[in-house]
Amino acid sequence: MDEVKRLLAEKDELLAQIEALRAQVPGSGAAGVGIGNITSGQGGISAGGNVTVWQAPKPGEGEEAFRTAYLRRVVAQTGDLALSGIDPALAKGDREARLKLDAVYTALITEPTALEERVAAQVQGEIYHLSALERLNRHDRLVLLGDPGSGKTTFANFTALCMAGEMLGLAGIGLSLLRSPLPSEGAWRQKKEKPQPWDHGALLPVRVILRDFAARGLPSPGEKGNARHLWGFLEKELEDCGLGGWFPFLQERVLSQGALLLLDGLDEVPEAEARREQIQQVIQDFVSSLGDCRVLLTSRTYAYRNQDWRLSRFAEAVLAPFSDGQIRWFIDRWYSHMAAPDRLKPEDARGRAELLKRAIFSSERLKGLARRPLLLTLTASLHSWRGGNLPERREELYANAVDLLLEVWEQQRMVFDQQGNPIHQQSLAQFLDVGKDKVLSALQALAYEVHSSQAPEEVGTADIAEGGLVSALMHLSRNPVNPALLVEYLRDRAGLLEARGVRIYTFPHRTFQEYLAACHLTGETFPDTIAQLGREDPSRWREAVLLAGAKSARGTISSVWQLAEALCWREPGDPENTLDDAWGAHLASQVIAESADLAQVSPPNQPKLERLRRWLIYLMRESSLPALERALAGRTLAVLVDPRPEVMTVDSMELCTVPACPFLMGDEKRYTDLPYDFQIGRYPVTVAQFREYVEAIGSEFEYFYWMGSSNEPTVAVTWEEAMVFCRWLTERWRGSGRLPEGWHVTLPSEEEWEKAARGTDGWDYPWGTEADPERVNYDKAGIGRVSAVGCFSQGKSPSGSEDMSGNVWEWTRSPWGSEDKSQLLRVVRGGSFFDGSRNVRCAARIGRVPSLRLAVIGFRVAAIPFSSDL
Repeated sequence: MDEVKRLLAEKDELLAQIEALRAQVPGSGAAGVGIGNITSGQGGISAGGNVTVWQAPKPGEGEEAFRTAYLRRVVAQTGDLALSGIDPALAKGDREARLKLDAVYTALITEPTALEERVAAQVQGEIYHLSALERLNRHDRLVLLGDPGSGKTTFANFTALCMAGEMLGLAGIGLSLLRSPLPSEGAWRQKKEKPQPWDHGALLPVRVILRDFAARGLPSPGEKGNARHLWGFLEKELEDCGLGGWFPFLQERVLSQGALLLLDGLDEVPEAEARREQIQQVIQDFVSSLGDCRVLLTSRTYAYRNQDWRLSRFAEAVLAPFSDGQIRWFIDRWYSHMAAPDRLKPEDARGRAELLKRAIFSSERLKGLARRPLLLTLTASLHSWRGGNLPERREELYANAVDLLLEVWEQQRMVFDQQGNPIHQQSLAQFLDVGKDKVLSALQALAYEVHSSQAPEEVGTADIAEGGLVSALMHLSRNPVNPALLVEYLRDRAGLLEARGVRIYTFPHRTFQEYLAACHLTGETFPDTIAQLGREDPSRWREAVLLAGAKSARGTISSVWQLAEALCWREPGDPENTLDDAWGAHLASQVIAESADLAQVSPPNQPKLERLRRWLIYLMRESSLPALERALAGRTLAVLVDPRPEVMTVDSMELCTVPACPFLMGDEKRYTDLPYDFQIGRYPVTVAQFREYVEAIGSEFEYFYWMGSSNEPTVAVTWEEAMVFCRWLTERWRGSGRLPEGWHVTLPSEEEWEKAARGTDGWDYPWGTEADPERVNYDKAGIGRVSAVGCFSQGKSPSGSEDMSGNVWEWTRSPWGSEDKSQLLRVVRGGSFFDGSRNVRCAARIGRVPSLRLAVIGFRVAAIPFSSDL
């Protein structure tokens, strides 16, 4: 009995210690350096410098003591939500004001692969979105991809936390928490209360922040990397924190019993392109010897897929934006956690949660922001801080987030030494004896400086050397400042800057680096300097240009038009134009779309708006911008109101003539004769055109008809509805005299469709024999969604029709071959944006139930000289 009591007391002491260690670890989703690099005092490690989180094993203690200390340390590093916003009025040094990751974590889902989309389409079923955990359960080597702030690192940290918690026997933190069901409401099919699958038990978590491994573990440039370098890095990290004795046991366990290796932030490696090959060599060599280990690697999608980072034998999964259900789940958990330590009454917490959900779901802009976990976290922070209200514009949200982080950083608060004694700590402004506005101005200038100096291939936050930072802040001070004390202050506190490594600092996320740089550029050189930077280096300065425009618009709306004019003052087609002019027009259009009041454009600004519209059409059709940018230009044009009547109205719809003659059809390229001329739509029917039809007939259609921008193909239309549209158009054009006697508007037959798509020479694609992501919106183009018509004019067919390959599948009037009319399938042609090269060939065909409604099937019209009798 005494032994049981002793064990229970030890467990209670451990749980109390774990609860006490939950110090805030802000950052761009990464909580820790290597296995961890939180500054430690004598005999332990402190998170944030104010509580002891674990004690290193005493000399002579064995494997189990080292294992327990190691797992405690993992819990310490991963137990708090990254970039958690703390209400300054409530924090006051209160340890319970920290946000626990296990209390607010929301399970993440991933985008379906092209194969999963096709399988779902084949069986006419709803697409099942796998969770990130289910992907990791299925694949022993997984690359988890996503945009900044999408939750990649949070998922890695949460998985490590649950694994460590299970091994330590922590109440409520273990595999059952990891396997919690997905939110039942959302854009995926999920049985109620069904746990997420995990079939591999509790695996020892081994965390490696690749940015730090590249800085401290890679060999000299030019030397081949191998597994030895990563093992050496892990050993050194453990030695530095007093756990060197654990390394032999760790290595043996990893190799013999398996583990979960978490490689975080592949895209944030310094000098990424120069060290890419070494990083790949190390990872591939290390992983090849792991046996039963599972490996999770995280990276930004664009960086991994466009910079030759791909690793062999690794499956890929892309995190999906938060669904409505995930947003609601997170908000409920957030405010439930806020009420837990009596910060809010339960009824007040529930009320505020409902207010936040109402605010987000009543605004498309806020809902768009909330789909990214990082921004939803900040939004919830600001909602808590502001007492239940939010700014609507993205720039205002960033501004408020900066204020929040600065307030947290500046706050006079009580901290504790390693013996638990309270110590008062000054705010940074008080420490420097300057105002907060001076500190913020210095950080804005610093953000501009480091953003300017980053290598072009670097996509994360810039490293800021301690010497330059200390020098800049000391220069602000009106009183002598001890540099050592300033270094200690910066190291131990987090806010708008945080310690990233030994004598290295960084902004918490690239969003803040870009926003603060934009603020610096809205000074007296605005708009000339920011416009020049955006035109000459758009990949680096695009976000800063957009945020600078939004910030300036809060002062006076005319400043937005001044920025647009500084970016774009020439007409498209001007013989003096360069690529800078094309990018300037592209950015100017985005600035106006995001920040101008398009409902009230003054007469002097109307010509500027018309110029931007002309530029966007030029950028879509004639420019050398890559497909991703042309697609963005198309979406921007929809916001500025697409002026093309052939795209926006049914009566101006353009038809291309296809003359009577034989042509080569099908995969076997057999000669087929169509002995009549006919016409086919230059583009698929657009959202604007289908909306005009709906309004003309006075019908009420469901929301899914308006999916996408007005100048994109309309989708989710059944075969029957497309045929009714064609009959309506027949009568309308006969009444106006456009349609000759005896001609009918209908869906093309698949013979007509294929002849219009490939011409008479039997090409595999409308332009030739090879797929080309600059000519067609398919999976390799990387757009990942429907694009505005006209973005791929280089891929037009011999008949002059466009978008016949890719973008959306298109209904034809042809049957799939069944004799049973009640079960008759109809042929769809052309492929879509998520399909591979085989499905966007001119000969590709599949059958679909006429009543099917999918977000990847649209239609185009044909005019034929007879009735189709359908």
